[in-house]
This record gives sequence, structure tokens and C-alpha cells, in this order.
Amino acid sequence: MSMGENGTAVSEARPPVRQEAAPPREERTPAESTRPAPGPARHLTRLLASEIGLTFRRPRNLAMLAVLAVVPVVVGIAVRVASDGDAGGSIIGQIAGNGLMLTFAAFVVMMPIVLPLTVAVVAGDAIAGEAAQGTLRYLLVAPAGRTRLLLVKYANIVVFCLAACALVAVSALVTGLVLFPVGPVTLLSGATIPAADALLRVGVVVLYAAAGMAALGAVALAVSTLTEAPIGAVATSVVLVVVSQVLSAIPQVAAVRPVLLTWWWGAFDGALRAPMAFDEMGRGLFAFAAYVLVFGSFAWSRFTSKDITA
Repeated sequence: MSMGENGTAVSEARPPVRQEAAPPREERTPAESTRPAPGPARHLTRLLASEIGLTFRRPRNLAMLAVLAVVPVVVGIAVRVASDGDAGGSIIGQIAGNGLMLTFAAFVVMMPIVLPLTVAVVAGDAIAGEAAQGTLRYLLVAPAGRTRLLLVKYANIVVFCLAACALVAVSALVTGLVLFPVGPVTLLSGATIPAADALLRVGVVVLYAAAGMAALGAVALAVSTLTEAPIGAVATSVVLVVVSQVLSAIPQVAAVRPVLLTWWWGAFDGALRAPMAFDEMGRGLFAFAAYVLVFGSFAWSRFTSKDITA
């Protein structure tokens, strides 16, 4: 307001105040409104990735994987030295004549105890190791819950089993290519297949062996829920493997062989027949699935009902 020439008050014209319109609200579609929050699923994925990373970064596990990679090399060198003097032995002669056979020989050597021991250490430590370190209660605070945590632990065991079996195959293949000639492979049934087909059969052996080790992982995981001492879970799992193998070798108790886990581990040799023995390997896979179901259910029942004090 200002004074005019005659002393009267004159109002100054002011521009109107401009009000900004509020931004429009985003409308959510019905599908978006009913979509579940991604928090628990994302946490579960991150937990599995963290678990796998921890497993493959642990020095003890890396040392065991190194042993798995070295054993086929030692077997190949031993066969090469033996074949220089005498190539008459059946298995030595086949490996010396074709490096691809070293892969199958490596699994024959390592399936009874080396691979099971490696898997038992990782699986037996899954729950008992967390309890011994005092980190199990902190993991259960996360939104994953006990059931999902147990599934993550077993998924990590399966990944480790597949990686261990694949490592054995790759190490044996590389060693066989370096030390021996490679060509068509003569199968146990007497038929000869091209090298490319033999590589496919190597993949079948890897998957079958990994399935067998995953079944053992379910057993060791169930044992791991019973104790807070990792070494106890590992030792119990290894003892069960040894007892099963001893029972498999006793003719007087042959009736129990079909229910023994170790009895079906050797069925991967069905990949060395023409045609492949899918019936025998199928029964082995069924036995592995039964072990996973039974011992997985036991582990779930025990883990979801026990008091976590560590």
C-alpha cells in the first residue's frame, strides 16, 4: 500500500500467487496390489548365494577339492608308468589305450570313500557347524525361517556335490588327454562308440554320481541336526558309509543290499554299456530319492522342533 497525491491510500496491484498442482498419484493395478513383497524371496536368494560363496571360500573345503583334483592325476600317472612295462591288465590296458577311460576309472577309485568323505564334511558341518560357532540363532532371526534355511543348506550341499563330481571328471579328462591317446571307446559290453558319445556318457556319470552324493548329503544333514559338534556329525556319516559298504560285501546279508545307499553308487557303470542300463541306473536314482525324502523329512522334523540355544 502507498500514498497517492491527495494523501489517500492506494492499494498496489499484486500478481496472484501461483499454486503448483500436486503431482498425480500413481494408481496400482490389481495385479500389483496383490503381488507379494519381494523381501523374503530376495533374502532367500541372497542367503543361498552367501552360503555357496562361504562354502567355496573356506580353506578346508578348497583343500578337499584340491585333493579331488589331484587323485585322477595320480591314478593317470600310475597307469602310465605301469603301462610302459606291461599293458596286459584289463583296466590298465583300456586306460592306456584311451585317455577317456581314465574318467570312469577315477570314479571307480573315488566313489567308495574319497568323494563320500568330502561330502560328509560339508554336509555334517551344515547345521552343527553353525551351532558350534554360535551363528545359528542369528540366521534364524532372518525372515527365511527354519524350513527355508534348511532348504538353503541342502541346496548348497547339492551344488557342492555337483561341483565335486564335475571337478573329478574334468581333472581326469585333462590328465587322460595329456598322458594317453584319445579315440573311440570300447564299452564294457564290447561295443565301440565315438569319442563324442563317450563324452556324453561322462556327463551321465557325473550327474549320477552327484545324485548319489546328494543322497549322502541328506543323511549327513539329518545327523547334523542332532548335535552341535560338527566332527561328531562328520564321523557318524562316514561310519554309516563304511558299515554300509561292509554289509554290501558280505554274501550272507545280500538280502539287505537293495536298501543300502552305497550299493547303488556303483551303478554308474551302466553308462559304459550299449545300450545304457537305464533300468539299473533308474533304480539307483529311485533309491537316492527315497533317502533324500526320508532323511530330509527327519532333518526337517528335528530342526523345526528343536530348541536353538547356540
